[in-house]
Amino acid sequence: MPTCEFRSVDKDGRIICKRIAEGDNEVTPNLCRECPARKANCKHLTFSLRKTVPSPIVVRYATGRVEVWNNEPPALHFRRAACEEQVIPIHSPAQCLACSVRACRVPAEVQPVPVQTGRVVHFPSPAAA
Repeated sequence: MPTCEFRSVDKDGRIICKRIAEGDNEVTPNLCRECPARKANCKHLTFSLRKTVPSPIVVRYATGRVEVWNNEPPALHFRRAACEEQVIPIHSPAQCLACSVRACRVPAEVQPVPVQTGRVVHFPSPAAA
């Protein structure tokens, strides 16, 4: 997994994201993997992020028992995003993935690397008659 260019470590040892404009800028590796910009994977995307942390729910039963429900993990969303090429706003990674001028259709780590072993001679394929 390639590292994110916007993720760094501050002097206190916290992992921070430089693109989070709204909310706490501390991230975990799992949160960084779920980043909408990482899912879009396009060099034309300009964006800022918003981190949402769900607030826990305190449940008080009539018997006096108290439970804190906090099952939701933090999430990253586009605060503002736009395509530099088409000059349009982007609201979700799916919108960027559907773009026809998208330059990076396949992530670099997934692209097949041609392996050359010895001399390879390509023969033309027979034309359909």
